[in-house]
Amino acid sequence: MKQALLVFVGGGFGSVARFFLGKWFNNIENTIPFGTMLSNVLGSLLIGIILGYLGKTGNMSQNQSLLLATGFCGGFTTFSTFAYENHLLIKNGDYFSFLPYTLLSLFLGFSAVFLGLYISKFI
Repeated sequence: MKQALLVFVGGGFGSVARFFLGKWFNNIENTIPFGTMLSNVLGSLLIGIILGYLGKTGNMSQNQSLLLATGFCGGFTTFSTFAYENHLLIKNGDYFSFLPYTLLSLFLGFSAVFLGLYISKFI
């Protein structure tokens, strides 16, 4: 039960952080939802750092990993919103936003995980 509560608390904080990023960076003038992209890329970087550090040192407890990686990063990043926003871009015929949003999100997300794993070697 304690582990589920840790995931719940971490996920809550991550979701609220994602909500504020979306409010600040997703606006009507931009057709590309930069807030969602930013939360996914930052969350990917953070999970790379957290899990890389854990794998390297073993100094992080399972509870800390559940709170930060599973909870916070899980709540902060959002594949479902990413997929829905892509659906909206296609539905609206905005292929010039759909293509860079999708490709940049995937490329930057994977790159951020690898960068996070690399950074974790130095902490």
